[in-house]
Amino acid sequence: MSGKLQLGVDTFGDINVEADTVGAAHSRVLRHVVEEGVIADQSGLDFFGVGEHHRPDYAVSAPEVVLSAIAARTDRIRLGSAVTVLSSDDPVRVFQRFATLDGISNGRAEMILGRGSFVESFPLFGYDLDDYEVLFEEKLALTAKLLKEQPTTWAGSTRSGLSGQDVYPKTENGMRAWVGVGGSAHSAVRAARHNLPLMLAIIGGDPLAFAPLARLYRKELAEFGHEPQPVAAHLLGFVADTDEEARELLWPHFFALMSKMGRERGWRGYGRGQFEAAIGEDGNLLVGAPETVARKIARVATSLDLERVDVKMSNGTLPHDRIARSIELLGDKVAPLVHDMMADQGR
Repeated sequence: MSGKLQLGVDTFGDINVEADTVGAAHSRVLRHVVEEGVIADQSGLDFFGVGEHHRPDYAVSAPEVVLSAIAARTDRIRLGSAVTVLSSDDPVRVFQRFATLDGISNGRAEMILGRGSFVESFPLFGYDLDDYEVLFEEKLALTAKLLKEQPTTWAGSTRSGLSGQDVYPKTENGMRAWVGVGGSAHSAVRAARHNLPLMLAIIGGDPLAFAPLARLYRKELAEFGHEPQPVAAHLLGFVADTDEEARELLWPHFFALMSKMGRERGWRGYGRGQFEAAIGEDGNLLVGAPETVARKIARVATSLDLERVDVKMSNGTLPHDRIARSIELLGDKVAPLVHDMMADQGR
């Protein structure tokens, strides 16, 4: 990793408001997400990411539209998806939408491309889940070509081919696209093969368990003859003034979120003991006072040699005002502490 560690915020636009109709809830959360992006910029954070979902419990299905609204009210912060579900989209249209965002934001757009942790988009857009692997493989390969912003020739089985065709608009200085990886060695090697930066989605266990995956990715980059690429990580978190306040404010919302997910996916019940373990020293949740969260971020960033850490602040029904305060603390308090800690370690 070169330079100072960057810190960002992610949100999925979790439904966190009471309203008479689902539509009213979605609309209000979308406005909240725009405000949170502005707060992240004002707090000095480096990145604001918006996820894509097609479910009633998340408001954002078109991240680029939301990010464009944020771009119009900010000047500095980088803006991207977290993630774009590339398997059920068209790579040409994805590139065009983000290139448009890049122009509107004066070169601040980036994509994080993944398969997503939900599958609702597949039947919605007419894709077969039996093609889960080939869809992502082919569409990522095409996207890697499009990112070169040259006439593109490509052929595959999941969409019509291209023969020396150009795609517009062009960007002024190119655009970064990360590959989001949840822990699969095959996925890390694929990102290296396409010479794209790696975004690790760390949603369970000790984050340091991802160190072998980061090493594999860097090794494969070299073996494919590519120059080094950045590695970053996405984790869940919440910052408050004290450790106790952070735990107690987050717990009921996180419990409801994990319980709902468990019912959908057949997990065992989620209890307070699991939550406490996850917010412990070697857990995956970045939850606590600024000093606690900074210490955990520094540990992960140093051990995995990361360029950036993105923290997902929207957790289930957590209210907008709590998310906004957490974002402020991440930028105003946590970031300076992380930079001091890493400087002390010679990073």
